Amino acid sequence: MAASKVLFRDVTILDSTGAGPYRGEVLVEDDRIAAVGTVGPGVDARVIEGRGRTLMSGLCDAHTHFSWNNSADLDGLGTMPVEEHLLFCLESAKTYLDSGYTMCLGAASAKDRLDVVCRDAINAGRIPGPRYLANGPEIAVTGGALIKSITKFADGPEGMRKAVRELIDLGVDQIKLSMTGEEITGTQRAEDTYFSDEETAACVAEAHRRGKRVCAHARSAESVKMCLRNGVDIIYHASFTDEEGMDMLEAAKDWVFVAPGINWLVATLYEAEAFGFPQAAAEAVGYKRELEIATEGLREMHRRGVKLLPGGDYGFAWTPHGTYARDLQHFVERLGFTPMEAITSATAWGGEIMLRPHELGKVAPGYLADLLLVDGDPLADITVLQDHDRLHYIMKDGRFHKENAA
Repeated sequence: MAASKVLFRDVTILDSTGAGPYRGEVLVEDDRIAAVGTVGPGVDARVIEGRGRTLMSGLCDAHTHFSWNNSADLDGLGTMPVEEHLLFCLESAKTYLDSGYTMCLGAASAKDRLDVVCRDAINAGRIPGPRYLANGPEIAVTGGALIKSITKFADGPEGMRKAVRELIDLGVDQIKLSMTGEEITGTQRAEDTYFSDEETAACVAEAHRRGKRVCAHARSAESVKMCLRNGVDIIYHASFTDEEGMDMLEAAKDWVFVAPGINWLVATLYEAEAFGFPQAAAEAVGYKRELEIATEGLREMHRRGVKLLPGGDYGFAWTPHGTYARDLQHFVERLGFTPMEAITSATAWGGEIMLRPHELGKVAPGYLADLLLVDGDPLADITVLQDHDRLHYIMKDGRFHKENAA
């Protein structure tokens, strides 16, 4: 539903600028925020009575997989027919928006064009979904794939350049490298590093030459340092970062982002038993150890000012779509973020990782009107953002995706 002017009156404004929350008004004109604070009388606009509810920016998931299909069968990501898979992706896009996420950065697609088609359909207004930066299948070296059926293989610098060019030809916004293992595979260890410096450098050079960024599944200490040496823009996981890597991250904090996907570790360790992976098995292969080491390292990254963003690996059976805001709770309870810092990482820093910090992620004049009206105070209880019923209004581009007259 479109309205040329909407006035949110008597709301608690959580603007993600660094200021504390305050009561006021927010005027939306067409797709942008026109005024914040005191708008004044006589405005001809549709009025939403806030009654003190929290008005904030839409959220960002920095490690999104539309095509992960809520299954415990990892190989099924490759064997699922493309027609049904696309339908699932379209449903995932809507679920993100239903959950208050107006920004998402794709972290790998299970088939070549699933992400690209979803992004284009969202941009054309054909389906509801968040602002989206699309990815393609992740690139792995021979013998280094986490799930072979959804992987693009390449070896050596020339092979990597060719793979990057082919993915860019599909229309992706960024490139994903699968640089290390993952314990749940049973054969690929998280501390294994499969890429060489030369291969990583070739990928980054080719992508950057074409104006694309590179992100990487990088759990091992060496892979994190390899990413930083060669200019990988977005590091996923970074579980086993050592002291040298920590110093390198701190030195690169003006340009690098880390999205640890902390809920994957928590849920895989404690919540996957019903799907055939009990806690004892998860501990046996190393997930408890990884969670402990990763938690300590991520707390140190936060202390040093490295930009950590929530989101990651939602779409498995034990990390189902629609539960994305659990990452914010983990940031507060495990990583030492204040609720305000967690929200800033999911909003203002979301605008940065989406490459639009001047118009996304804040409640400020001139910014795009991607807004949530929340029944509750997420600074007092960060878990309120997990309750879809408490997200009373969801707006993207000045249009209501969800309205609740309560």
